[in-house]
Amino acid sequence: MLVLLIAAVLVATSVFSGNFDKDDKFVYSDLLELFEKDLVRDFEVNEKGDITLNAYVVKENADGSYTFELDEKGERKVKEYKYSFSYELQIDKVVEIVDANAADGQTNLVEYEFMTSKGAIWQAYLPYIITGVLTIGLFIFMFARTAGPGSKMNNFAKSKAKLVSGDKNPVKFADVAGADEEKAELEEVVEFLKDPQKFIKLGARIPRGVLLVGPPGTGKTLLAKAVAGEAGVPFFSISGSDFVEMYVGVGASRVRDLFDNARKAPASIIFIDEIDAVGRHRGAGLGGGHDEREQTLNQLLVEMDGFGTNSGVIVMAATNRPDILDPALLRPGRFDRRVTVNYPDIKGREAILKVHCRNKPLEETVNLKKIAQTTIGFTGAELANLMNEAALRAAKKNKALIGMVDIEESYMKLILGPQKKTKVRTEKDNKLCAYHEAGHAVASYFCKNTDPIKHITIIPAGNAGGVTVSVPTEDRVGMSKNEMLDIIVRALGGRVAEEIILDDISTGASSDIQQATGIARNMVTRYGMSEKLGTVLYGSEHSSDEVFLGRDFSSGKTYSEKTAADIDDEIRAIINNSYARCKEILTSNIDKLHFVAEFLLKNESMDEEQFKAAMEMENPTIESIEDIAFRKQQKSDEENDTAHKKNAEAAEEARLRQEELAKRMANGEELTDDLLKDIFEKRFTANADDEPLSTSENKENADNTDTPESSDENK
Repeated sequence: MLVLLIAAVLVATSVFSGNFDKDDKFVYSDLLELFEKDLVRDFEVNEKGDITLNAYVVKENADGSYTFELDEKGERKVKEYKYSFSYELQIDKVVEIVDANAADGQTNLVEYEFMTSKGAIWQAYLPYIITGVLTIGLFIFMFARTAGPGSKMNNFAKSKAKLVSGDKNPVKFADVAGADEEKAELEEVVEFLKDPQKFIKLGARIPRGVLLVGPPGTGKTLLAKAVAGEAGVPFFSISGSDFVEMYVGVGASRVRDLFDNARKAPASIIFIDEIDAVGRHRGAGLGGGHDEREQTLNQLLVEMDGFGTNSGVIVMAATNRPDILDPALLRPGRFDRRVTVNYPDIKGREAILKVHCRNKPLEETVNLKKIAQTTIGFTGAELANLMNEAALRAAKKNKALIGMVDIEESYMKLILGPQKKTKVRTEKDNKLCAYHEAGHAVASYFCKNTDPIKHITIIPAGNAGGVTVSVPTEDRVGMSKNEMLDIIVRALGGRVAEEIILDDISTGASSDIQQATGIARNMVTRYGMSEKLGTVLYGSEHSSDEVFLGRDFSSGKTYSEKTAADIDDEIRAIINNSYARCKEILTSNIDKLHFVAEFLLKNESMDEEQFKAAMEMENPTIESIEDIAFRKQQKSDEENDTAHKKNAEAAEEARLRQEELAKRMANGEELTDDLLKDIFEKRFTANADDEPLSTSENKENADNTDTPESSDENK
């Protein structure tokens, strides 16, 4: 409606104002002068009072007379003039002059025409009247829209929280895998929401706020939904950024509206995702606090501490940056309960994988426990993405089942990026890359404290020309000195291999040197692993806090220049000793280095089983190592062919049953339970007793396949 009103004003203005292109330098006195001198050949006045006239062009002489200018044909030149009359008297004056000239017998007979009567000149005022009326109407309409109770201006201050009623929330604790301790911690919140009197009778007070802390993707939001789903109470969810607006006071108003809506239910949960957007420490930073954000935070503090102890409203919030939250928000009485949602352990990752494989058909060789072992550091969201990527990859290959190869390829894509197989490299670059990656792998294999090699490839991926991937086999809390030294040896393996084989070094080891130097520096300055410098922290305690790099601007070195020189000497000694050790390993196993590099030059990639076999065999051949991948692919193809056949037979069986049912109903039989039972017990195809491979069968197969504890490679 508002748009239509504005359009009406613009149309009325454009129509009634008259787009008459008049000459601003041509005034009324000039018009009269042309008529008085009898220089007008013809003129016309339209209904809006606009005059268009054609006058002869003359040149004034010294004696006051004038002569007509001629064009190329020898005829008098004519020029067009335009003028808009404002009053009827102006037109009367022009007509009077024309009639007087005609009465005097002047030779110039003027032709003129009026498009309408002179009395219609009042229409010149009509556009101003209509425009004024429409403008006033527009302001009245806008005021009425903003003043009403349901106006957009009032809705602007309303909460943007999404409400999910308790009976429509499908998420339960069973849907949250890999967070057993976190679910146990939240069980008492569910019990309070279900039966608050049980706690009130004993004088207990349930925490008013529960803060879920953890890295992104660990399932904080899903846990909050599960709490509401288990308790069967309304669930209000909103992001912290939804409170903040450019207008001061809007965020505080939305907080009040959110809590007012939550209190209307006997029990409810308010979930604020990414609360650090509004709950950041007040007064932090060089520029001071933001007025709107601080007002919103103040209102949130009041609401959380203002409602009754047993009001039934529990506030849950999620953040991955608890260190920047305002202390007033974390004090007892507000967010006094903190639940840390960490990365899932191997058991949790396996449970999460089972959840995300419920609707995915898997090959018998898929071992979810092994996948869980190789995905250390993956969150629930990343594991879901891994299985989805594997399903997409299997579908592109036109497979009926998802295989272990699909999952491994998807794993490599997620951690490295898509491979650039079409990138052209010279033979020299390929050889350099092959020996570089082989150096990493062989050096790592002969170190006792390094993780096993997962994959080696010289196919460019992301920013890397090649990569050697090693994954831990178990979750770790810390790392020993020997483990860190072995990691440095592995990092230097590429540079050492280049020096031994090619008698030259390249820039490809820049990131390896950076990694090795960083580990050595931390060993000396942070972990106290230097005998010479002792167990002392050198540098700021916040030196690793990337988000707060500004802290280092106000703090200088906490040690002397001599100590700094000693630190450099210790770091250099660790790197040099590790380099010499790596060189000894590769020199002693030069045949293994050559074999792995040659295999990579031919096949571009080597998986975990192939690399292990190459290291353990006395005289491995490229054909024997290639046969390992061939057998795996052959078994995968056989399983997929069988699955395709079973699925096709099941589809044909279903079609024939449907036809039989339609045929018997067409013959007059009624649709009864006996009829359906008779049809579905009947077999229409030879192998109809074989059901299509289901995901549940695959899951059992996956659980019963060889585990790392029982497989041949670990015997």
